[in-house]
Amino acid sequence: MSALPSDLELSNPREKLTKPVQATLSSLKMLDVGKWPIFSLCSEEELQLIRQACVFGSAGNEVLYTTVNDEIFVLGTNCCGCLGLGDVQSTIEPRRLDSLSGKKIASLSYGSGPHIVLATTEGEVFTWGHNAYSQLGNGTTNHGLVPCQISTNLSNKQVIEVACGSYHSLVLTSDGEVFAWGYNNSGQVGSGSTVNQPIPRRVTGCLQNKVVVTIACGQMCCMAVVDTGEVYVWGYNGNGQLGLGSSGNQPTPCRVAALQGIRVQRVACGYAHTLVLTDEGQVYAWGANSYGQLGTGNKSNQSYPTPVTVEKDRIIEIAACHSTHTSAAKTQGGHVYMWGQCRGQSVILPHLTHFSCTDDVFACFATPAVSWRLLSVEPDDHLTVAESLKREFDNPDTADLKFLVDGKYIYAHKVLLKIRCEHFRSSLEDNEDDIVEMSEFSYPVYRAFLEYLYTDSISLSPEEAVGLLDLATFYRENRLKKLCQQTIKQGICEENAIALLSAAVKYEAQDLEEFCFRFCINHLTVVTQTSGFAEMDHDLLKNFISKASRVGAFKN
Repeated sequence: MSALPSDLELSNPREKLTKPVQATLSSLKMLDVGKWPIFSLCSEEELQLIRQACVFGSAGNEVLYTTVNDEIFVLGTNCCGCLGLGDVQSTIEPRRLDSLSGKKIASLSYGSGPHIVLATTEGEVFTWGHNAYSQLGNGTTNHGLVPCQISTNLSNKQVIEVACGSYHSLVLTSDGEVFAWGYNNSGQVGSGSTVNQPIPRRVTGCLQNKVVVTIACGQMCCMAVVDTGEVYVWGYNGNGQLGLGSSGNQPTPCRVAALQGIRVQRVACGYAHTLVLTDEGQVYAWGANSYGQLGTGNKSNQSYPTPVTVEKDRIIEIAACHSTHTSAAKTQGGHVYMWGQCRGQSVILPHLTHFSCTDDVFACFATPAVSWRLLSVEPDDHLTVAESLKREFDNPDTADLKFLVDGKYIYAHKVLLKIRCEHFRSSLEDNEDDIVEMSEFSYPVYRAFLEYLYTDSISLSPEEAVGLLDLATFYRENRLKKLCQQTIKQGICEENAIALLSAAVKYEAQDLEEFCFRFCINHLTVVTQTSGFAEMDHDLLKNFISKASRVGAFKN
């Protein structure tokens, strides 16, 4: 049995610490999981499929992630079977966790062993990994090599949030009840004793008639926020991390009286310190402060809640991670601050970073590089202006103008056409018609032109791009003309080279003409045997032969 880490601050900052992490669902847009070194083992294709992810372990060497197909994969060193694969073999390639495939993750957390506690969107709880102190809640002390559903005292409950201490576990149900189990040397299970708890037990005492809305765990302590905004704490308190004004352990829940009149919304636990966020966007901190993790401008521990001054803007998110003494916060304006132990440095006041999310602080500055919560990489539903315009092209529901081309309608918006194109700015100025007939260009070409005005891009075959090149020349759309030339260059081959050369000459696209000519010279034998060469215009053929002769194409 391995020796337990102490909850005291360590004098050697390079000594590795492993405290539990609280992991809850993030709503970030397309989070870059590549910032975590462990993901360098995944291919680009695999990274694009990831929907949720959590990096954990004493060195950030394990990861669990879900894909768009609701499959769960794991990767890494697999300490104590924490990958749930049924063995203790490490894996450098992602392996599917078949026993949980199809399950949707609502909340996930991990401890120091590590052990894993996972809640599904159906309210089920699964645990696996290190279990020397019954932290899996299955009534044994045997390590769990595969996910095991925990139902004792939870069978009629729907679990909505989970949190792990180093060797104890905490869950919150949909009706506001809290259950705990595992290691209990400091009263962190909240049972009133220091006897380990092998199965889930409801935490009562002061919480008996309270409705808990969110939970968190420190290394050997617990926090619960109730619906009135009060904070209740229990467990180890050697560094003042319970915020009670003392350093004595608390075996049952106790209200943080110093926060009287303050309504707390969120709580986050570091290695030996605590952060809370109020409904007014204010942050308070207490506990250990050897690395400045309280953000108070000094390194003195605090046993009472102390306000943290980040900036005048409202704080909307707080973050604390397991294995370092690091803190982070995000403002309403999108600024991300960090303080505490950051890559070995002690940052005693909130420091403005260039990051866009608090997760990046822990990916880039925490040692090990682990997730402080379950990361979500789902894109949100917000559309940029450019994306919105793309969606409105050829939309009859919002259009106020129709083009009739080859008997087919193309739907557009007058104001956008006038903004985007000089030709339409003049032709539609006093035109109240809602239908414009177009016979000069084919339907594919004219539709591609209108779509370009909405998207700044084209998608055509090289042959159709020739027709669009004609249109771009006629309307003096120089950027479109360049895009057409690029498309033609990418699609040139021996069969169409002469036709494309002819088009380049006709529309005075000198760069394209030179490109097509060089292509023909480099593939002269094949090009001269094509039907396009046989049907070549007399003047063009004469100029081609003359130019080819000058560059030595007909020398032996």
